Amino acid sequence: MSAILSADDLNDFISPGVACIKPVETLPQKAPQNSEDQYEVTTEDKVQPENLPPAEISLTDCLACSGCVTSAEAVLVSLQSHTEVLNTLDAHPQIPLAFEQDSTVKLATNDVPEEGRIFVASVSPQVRASLAATYGISEKEAGYMINQLLRGPNGLAAGGKHGNGFTWVVDTNKMREAVLVLTADEVDESLNAHNTTATDGTDNAPPKRPILSSACPGWVCYAEKTHPFVLPHLSRMKSPQALMGTFFKTVLGKSLGVSPSQIWHLAVMPCFDKKLEASREELTDMSWRPDESTSQPVRDVDCVITTREILSLASARGLSLPNLPLKSLPQSVSPPFPDKTLHDMLFSKRASKDQTLASSTSGGYLYHVLKTFESRNPGSEIVTQRGRNADVVEYILMSAEQQPIMKAARFYGFRNIQNLVRKLKPARVSRLPGAKAVGSAGGNRRQPVSRNRAAAGSGPDYVYVEVMACPGGCTNGGGQIRIEDAKQITSDMQSAPSGDAPETSSKPTPHEQRAWLARVDEAYYSAESDSESVAEVQQPPSLAEKESKIHDAMQYWSQIMGVPLSRLVQTTYREVQSDVGKTETGDNDTARVVELAGKIGGGW
Repeated sequence: MSAILSADDLNDFISPGVACIKPVETLPQKAPQNSEDQYEVTTEDKVQPENLPPAEISLTDCLACSGCVTSAEAVLVSLQSHTEVLNTLDAHPQIPLAFEQDSTVKLATNDVPEEGRIFVASVSPQVRASLAATYGISEKEAGYMINQLLRGPNGLAAGGKHGNGFTWVVDTNKMREAVLVLTADEVDESLNAHNTTATDGTDNAPPKRPILSSACPGWVCYAEKTHPFVLPHLSRMKSPQALMGTFFKTVLGKSLGVSPSQIWHLAVMPCFDKKLEASREELTDMSWRPDESTSQPVRDVDCVITTREILSLASARGLSLPNLPLKSLPQSVSPPFPDKTLHDMLFSKRASKDQTLASSTSGGYLYHVLKTFESRNPGSEIVTQRGRNADVVEYILMSAEQQPIMKAARFYGFRNIQNLVRKLKPARVSRLPGAKAVGSAGGNRRQPVSRNRAAAGSGPDYVYVEVMACPGGCTNGGGQIRIEDAKQITSDMQSAPSGDAPETSSKPTPHEQRAWLARVDEAYYSAESDSESVAEVQQPPSLAEKESKIHDAMQYWSQIMGVPLSRLVQTTYREVQSDVGKTETGDNDTARVVELAGKIGGGW
């Protein structure tokens, strides 16, 4: 697990080390004991054993507490695992669906059991790249492998109590393309708004510039717990994982007439921190459902497993991934999505050229923003300037007259993120007459600034910054298959026919680590389309055509749900304050008293 929440240990990958303090705050009150003589000395034989209920803590509680770092979260994150996937498949019968000749889908029976589930999954391209590098296959074949495991007859459906598999398995690239277009719209909105003050928290207020990408949950959680002054800069767009969860729960629930709680969504991701994202209270049906009912919130993503856990998932059912057919499933087990328009968006066969070396391994948010504004400024070009290391890159969009149009940057890894955060930190203005501001947002420690400018924070002159917690990007996520695992898998495959025991591999060197990551990156960039039409591959749609189709699909989704698009695609963030080190008396008690006074009615 990456060091997503640690302010005092800036290593990009650490093991859990700080004990959780949250249960201390939630321990039950100790009931006073009745005693006839309060001055009686209690001997050991008179002490009755106490059977206090164990303190319980959820991952949501952990995300709301900045007093601890990874110990409790690591344990709670592990609850989202391949074991939970198998237990859920065995605990709930699959809701039967009927597939009509007109390519429509409906419930096979009107009597749907409450415990029934429809199982759906989404898979990221970084996961496929990791599997491709491990087994020496193409990224497309790795996708076939995952499909065969999750919904093929020789995969999970071949065992278990109910023989359940996943009805739909979707590439998260489809929602990533939507997020890219919406992010470019957000940047354009911010530029046109000319906002120089902090956002007011409303849905319509654009983020402050520079807009910071928010698809990395480790970075978002770190900002919420340690640097809340950057929250007004975070992009409001949901990540592809979160948007896919909202899409599944809304469209399937509406089309099939089932509760969102009966749609079980599994996300396969390269990062453990995506499990933290799935547990955020902002990413539930409370944010998008049109009614105001007070039922238990339903998460948009029920479970997240990583690439390495895909191996464990297959192993737990006695399946061998290399032995699964590396081909697409037949149409008989590939049901259409209930809505024809949205089916075309999710399962289009057109070629995608978004996963290129220029777009990086983390989705290409910055690259798409730059290409969008480049297309709107004929004759402009993108100039690249490498920073202090390979994980810091600056980009300038230059006009045909060689004038800068916009400046953007990429910051990967927490060591580099620290430098970015320092540049965004507001200046501290002294109250002494004639004193100069200290620690201005621009990085000058003694730069005099006005009070208004200090409050807003000047920061670097970037328009957009792509921020990712992992050095090298998402292909280097903490949940990806490690080189040690890949070596073991290769040894097992080579020794299987002869029965020889595999050799024990030594710890990989830094050079081997870099070579392995380069191999995963190569698989990621070599992604192919499922299109069988050569003409379609040779003539991909233009950027404007792609944007138009995505805008139409997003508006159609909003219309059929009767929910504003902003509620479907946007999310919010909040500052997380810690009580660690604070006394029980003081501001906290005062705040609680004021809150209670307001609830009583009539105030003081």
